[in-house]
Amino acid sequence: MAAVELPGLRRVAYGVVLAQAVLTALIAALGYVFKGQQVALSAAVGGGIGTAASLAVALIAFRKGARELMDVVRAFYIAEAAKFGVTIVLFVVVLVTMKRMLVPGALFGAFVAVFLVHWLVLPRAMRRLDRGQFGG
Repeated sequence: MAAVELPGLRRVAYGVVLAQAVLTALIAALGYVFKGQQVALSAAVGGGIGTAASLAVALIAFRKGARELMDVVRAFYIAEAAKFGVTIVLFVVVLVTMKRMLVPGALFGAFVAVFLVHWLVLPRAMRRLDRGQFGG
């Protein structure tokens, strides 16, 4: 079986993580300006959890170069399981240690907004990848 290499897809994955980080910072800044420090912290933490989970996927799925197709598929399954685990662990840690400092709506709202980046950025990026605009 031929080895598979996915440099364009790697760029897309890290681009999604970057978009999530930027959105997190924007939501936190807007939260600070309009609602104060507690909302900003909550938004930063919620968005940060989503961004960290996506970063885990990118790091695990693309940690090696060319691989056999089954190894690539296995890596994505492992990466998605890790994303789920990172999300749960971070929410548990945050809710246990910071519960009284956080605004639940801002925490979960930012998490959901960051999660939605996948559904907004990924299809467009994949179309560009199909057209060869990421190189690779």
